[in-house]
Amino acid sequence: MSAKELAAYVHDQLRGLPGVTSRAMMGGYVFYYQEKIFGGIYEAGFLVKDTPAARAAMPGAEDLPPYPGGKNMLCCTVLDDRETLQAMVNAMFDELPLPKPKKKRTKLQ
Repeated sequence: MSAKELAAYVHDQLRGLPGVTSRAMMGGYVFYYQEKIFGGIYEAGFLVKDTPAARAAMPGAEDLPPYPGGKNMLCCTVLDDRETLQAMVNAMFDELPLPKPKKKRTKLQ
């Protein structure tokens, strides 16, 4: 399955949660829930941030770096279980960091 096909599948599994979006980045996809990053599609597949809610929903999930030198994330083991996946992402929301403020661009003269 290509990254694009996997992204479409993840969106389909999460269609019951309002505010789930994704953005294509460097050959993969980054997924947001109400503007907070919760996971993404990388070479290893669909990975989610390592939070207590994610660990509770996926005990024993393998933790892998999304890319060389990246902070480890959890390999999603509940992707095919729509209800569990949606409940996990919803439970992760309060544990996720706020988005970083965007820097204002300055005009070059």
